[in-house]
Amino acid sequence: MGTSDIVKFEALSPAEFFRRNREIAGFSNPTRAIYQAIRELVENSLDATETFKILPSIKIYIDYANQSRSWVSIYVEDNGIGIPNDEIPNVFGRVFYSSKYRIKQHRGIFGLGAKMVVLYAQSTTNTPILVRSAPLRSDVIYEYQLMIDITKNEPVIVSQRILENRYGWHGTAIKVVLEGDWSKAKRRVEEYLRRTAMVAPYAEFMLRGPDEDDAIKIPRVTTKMPDPPREGLPHPKSVDVELIKQLIQKNPNTPLLEFLTENFDGVGEAIAKKFIDFVGLQSDMPVGKLMNDELVNFVTKMREFNEWRRPRADWLSPIGEDILAEGVKFVLRPEIVFTVTRKPSSYMGNPFIVEAALAWGGAIEPSDNPIIYRFANKVPLIYDEGNDVVRKIVDEIDWTQYKVKFPAPMAVVVHICSTKIPYASAGKEAIAEVPEIENEVRNAVREVARKLRLYITRKEKEQELLMKYAIFSMYAEEVINALSYVSKADPNELRSSINALIREKLRIRSLEDLLTNHAVEGNENSDSNEDQKHEPSS
Repeated sequence: MGTSDIVKFEALSPAEFFRRNREIAGFSNPTRAIYQAIRELVENSLDATETFKILPSIKIYIDYANQSRSWVSIYVEDNGIGIPNDEIPNVFGRVFYSSKYRIKQHRGIFGLGAKMVVLYAQSTTNTPILVRSAPLRSDVIYEYQLMIDITKNEPVIVSQRILENRYGWHGTAIKVVLEGDWSKAKRRVEEYLRRTAMVAPYAEFMLRGPDEDDAIKIPRVTTKMPDPPREGLPHPKSVDVELIKQLIQKNPNTPLLEFLTENFDGVGEAIAKKFIDFVGLQSDMPVGKLMNDELVNFVTKMREFNEWRRPRADWLSPIGEDILAEGVKFVLRPEIVFTVTRKPSSYMGNPFIVEAALAWGGAIEPSDNPIIYRFANKVPLIYDEGNDVVRKIVDEIDWTQYKVKFPAPMAVVVHICSTKIPYASAGKEAIAEVPEIENEVRNAVREVARKLRLYITRKEKEQELLMKYAIFSMYAEEVINALSYVSKADPNELRSSINALIREKLRIRSLEDLLTNHAVEGNENSDSNEDQKHEPSS
């Protein structure tokens, strides 16, 4: 065998892997790359603000760095908590270095964020990313120009300096030059911001493109914000062998009972003792003495044990019915909106909450199928709708049960938040068909659909009353004239008496009651057994 026949082996760094496989992170073509870069940077900005109860103000400026070469400059600035000086190089220059590897709800899943933007920029324009950041109450602004050493997965500091913070600004500003097609990406970016405003109406966005007509401002419509998620512990049903090994390595001499109560969500001493008996071990046994086969059996039994408490939802940050309604009203301009936030549930030890909104009428254009807006951890899912569990469920529902006749002016909004979103693919644009999540989504959509049916029913009754009122009023004038002629009574007094009689018979106070939908709006969120009579059980 010659030297040319020898198989050569090599290792890939995480940075090199994602550079070669950038499609995994959504950078599949120049159009998608622009959209994905803006999305990653905006999501980082939202996490840096709302997690700390700061009302987000985010600026996005797009310009051509070299139009003949399709080089586009993207600048994103926020008013968040900023990044400490010594962390900036690693945050933007080391793949898999992030604050998102904790047990709580996050917008991202890989912790790539701006790193993937840097990798794509290096691969297409070979230009460094410019980062400026000022932590809260900082007197200075830290500025870096950074690239990534692909082979070593380490930051390369091209330049750095410290600037005077004259105006007390805090937050992070990023400028990157990459290859992209802004003209084709523009519509997607605008739609992304509209949808983000739907679930974050407490944020304001300023988008300015290279052309004069590209400027868009989305104002803040509420100052109410959802509570941020707390950091939690893993649930016993969500663990694997490697996680247990990592926990054991921290303190191998910890007794088994103490190991369970201190490292896992919702495990008290009583439940821990029951589980230890279930496994057939001793409470005072040092956890480090578990051998390989015992360790695998220990993890298997943790998943099989059915007396664990349900995962806590403290690690989640649902939008909330009021905030969601505000966002949907502002973006879609419907006639009416119904919302629901379901109670927490779980799958495989991962807590999740499903929220839904149904918008009807107004500025919503009638369509042959329900318009769907999907969100995961407050992130709009724009691509791959056909592969999403939400699309499947909405299409399966018999909408005639809810008095909806297509084409209809209806939009369905579904938000799923969890410590671990089960995406259908690495692109993070569609949610997989997990039975527990599927069931909760179905129940949420049905719940808002029942509210819509009640609303439509009341509107039909209202129209019927309006028609009767019109007919009675039309004939009333003839009756008034005849009675006035015969009895010589005052026509105005007769008219007042007859109109009062009509209102009494129709059980309305005035015509204005009908025209202002008073009867409907006062009961739009109520429910009844009649509403659920013909609906299949969940």
